[in-house]
Amino acid sequence: MTQYIIAHDVGTGGNKAVLVDTEGNVRATAFMPYPVHYPRPDWAEQEPEDWWGAVATTTRQVLERAGVSPKDILAVTHATQMLGIVPMGRDGQVLRRAIIWLDGRAPQHAERIMRRFLGRRVFAMVAGAELSGKDGLPKLLWLKENEPHVYNGMSCFLDVNGYLTYRATGQMVFEWSCASAFALDLKKKDWMRGLIRYIGGDPAKFPPLVRSTDRVGGLTAEAARACGLLEGTPVFGGGGDAPGAAVGAGAVREGDGHVYLGTSGWVGVVTRKTPTGRHGVACIQSADPQKVMLFAEMETAGACLKWIADQFYRHEQADPNIPNVYALMDEDVEQIPPGSDYLVCTPWMYGERAPVSDTWVRATFFNISADHTREHLLRAVYEGVAYNLRWLVEIVERTFGFPLPVLRIIGGGARGAPWMQIIADVTGRRVETVVNPQEAGAVGMALTAGVGLGLYPDFESLRKVIRVEREFDPRPENAGTYDLLYRAYRRLYSSLRGLYREVNQVRFGQQCR
Repeated sequence: MTQYIIAHDVGTGGNKAVLVDTEGNVRATAFMPYPVHYPRPDWAEQEPEDWWGAVATTTRQVLERAGVSPKDILAVTHATQMLGIVPMGRDGQVLRRAIIWLDGRAPQHAERIMRRFLGRRVFAMVAGAELSGKDGLPKLLWLKENEPHVYNGMSCFLDVNGYLTYRATGQMVFEWSCASAFALDLKKKDWMRGLIRYIGGDPAKFPPLVRSTDRVGGLTAEAARACGLLEGTPVFGGGGDAPGAAVGAGAVREGDGHVYLGTSGWVGVVTRKTPTGRHGVACIQSADPQKVMLFAEMETAGACLKWIADQFYRHEQADPNIPNVYALMDEDVEQIPPGSDYLVCTPWMYGERAPVSDTWVRATFFNISADHTREHLLRAVYEGVAYNLRWLVEIVERTFGFPLPVLRIIGGGARGAPWMQIIADVTGRRVETVVNPQEAGAVGMALTAGVGLGLYPDFESLRKVIRVEREFDPRPENAGTYDLLYRAYRRLYSSLRGLYREVNQVRFGQQCR
């Protein structure tokens, strides 16, 4: 009798439920979108009830689509967007909309925290990376200062994963990998209570910690009814989307790396070491309790493609004869020569974390000429993301000493062969994509629960479960063009960062001294 694990990939734009069998095969998927609310420039919020509603609905849908009985479900788990803040009242109710990872409302509070450590440079030496207005601790202090009725009234805060675990089990906990994006001591595996107090926070508002492989509890009767599952079905700790994706990429051995291309993007490497982050590269807990993960995140990757699709391909999206506008965009990209006739795009649409940590920076098209077309702009966006990935890969290799001769790429972006070839050409490295790359995060978290269930002896045994589907080798004839434009790309930030800050401080109505 085949048995299954249901894993939810709870992203920014919606939730995808994935029904995974015990061999790691995807048997059914279901997706439900939900909105992001932007009440002010640079703010981003979501309704936690929307997450839970999507989880419950898509759970029922995958059961129905696969014709699977609830009694055959071994466990439920979640791989979620990180850095969310959900203030929970003492009655177990949510006190306000969630402040999500995309939100950049707290640059002043980030600066204030770093000044307590004698400035940005000293703080980065201690913590591994500078703080930005998008980080969790500054946003918690923003909440304390600007909405004291919420801060003082909350028994604790949860993130996206913690909130969904609470709705499923009634237990308020924080999983290790998600906690490491706030203030987890990676060696002691406990909250950094002294640091939290030092910056003006309250350690009592930080919930108990669990591992990704821990059984937190069973589905409550109410949650089971909502999801169409059996009461008591085990719910595991789950974790952040990035650690889940690493497992789903098969990047589970010492020094294994992967690249994720979704709404955001990142380069990740798992290791038993505990390196100190630099250049905007953070060190977070991996899904494997024995390892951590170097995490070099770029804020907008696939989001850049969505932007150009929405702004330049509106008519095509409305045409019923064009079922997939991204497939059309892939065709258009291949009509433009490598380098987009010397047009460069920086893909920093909503600020950036790595390779530069800068809330103020934004996207730019450089060197536009009258002979450039819509299709040139399109290819420049594909290439701009690739330039940023090359920068991240070089930092991981040169600064941290982890060679990445092969880039294992997952996420929705991995479905497009032209983009994979561009990344291979720009980085000069072979690119591999896996089966079901868009489901890799959920598959990885399902396999993590499988380790918790004892179905697999350890994380490294999962390497053989993940299958490579396609490979792309770099084309040497394009190296010269891309090397030239990559050098220009690197210089654009240093040349323009002061202007980005000057203009966007006024635009967003904040002064960050």
